[in-house]
This record gives sequence, C-alpha cells and structure tokens, in this order.
Amino acid sequence: MGKKLDVLLRRSFKTSKFKATVAMAVSRLAVLRNQRHARCSIARSDVVEFLKNNSHERAILRVEQVIKEQNMLDVFVLVEGYCHLLVERVHLFEQQKVCPEELKEAVSTLIYVASRCGEFPELQHIRSIFASRFGRDFAARAVELRNNCGVNPKVCLRLIKKYGFFS
Repeated sequence: MGKKLDVLLRRSFKTSKFKATVAMAVSRLAVLRNQRHARCSIARSDVVEFLKNNSHERAILRVEQVIKEQNMLDVFVLVEGYCHLLVERVHLFEQQKVCPEELKEAVSTLIYVASRCGEFPELQHIRSIFASRFGRDFAARAVELRNNCGVNPKVCLRLIKKYGFFS
C-alpha cells in the first residue's frame, strides 16, 4: 500500500534512499578504484618487461591497457565528485521534475557513465532514479550524447573504446 500511495500522491522521490544509494556507490568506487589501480600497476610493469625483452607489439598492447585503466581511474574521480555534489544539493531537485541547470552536468554525466560501466550496479540504480525523476528523454539525451545533453566532455573522451594513435 505504501508504494501505491506514494505514486498517487506523487511522492516517489525519497531523499534518504537516494543518499544511501549514493553512499553505496561511493563505497563501490573505492573498491573499483583499488582494482583498477592494481591492474594498471601490473600492466605498467608488464610494459617494462616486454620492452626489456624486445617484444614491442606486446608492450604496445599493454600500454593501451594502461591508458584504458588510467582513463577509468580518472572517470571514477569525477564520478565521486559528482556523487558528493548531488548529496550536498539534493534539496535542489527534491521537489522538482526538471533537472536544475547547475546540476545538469553532474546528473547527465552519471547517467552517461552508468550506460557504459556495467560493473557498477549502484550507478545503474542512480541512473534509473534520475530517469524516473527527470524523464526518459532526459536520460536518453545523456546516453546518446545529443546536443545540449550536459555530459562532461572529459568523461566522454576517457570512455572512448578505441585508441587510434596505436593502430
């Protein structure tokens, strides 16, 4: 009955649940960051070994992996900052159905990252909260990088799958 009443009275957004989800996301970020950092360190040491053994092709592959891991670490730093910002300013979108302009970049970037980071279930949940709060079109705009979507360009560049400079 509680969910039905919330829907009827249009009280679907719960600040405490949102804050708890974001807190879990920040905790998960710490774990993911440690894993990525370890993989990055291993890949760097592999590059050194491959270069010592004159295995340049394998070294190039490892360098690409290092770049990919470092890019994800950079994205995680930005995501954590956006999470903290949204918790601090949750009151700005608590009562609104339209995303406030000053939070558009944070919200859009989290939606975009969630669409490209499957290892992060809490971020998927945050994405669904924002999609239900601000509309599916708002979320689709961020995921598809349409004009004026608000996604941070640094994040877009770091999540590009292909690296053309080694091809």
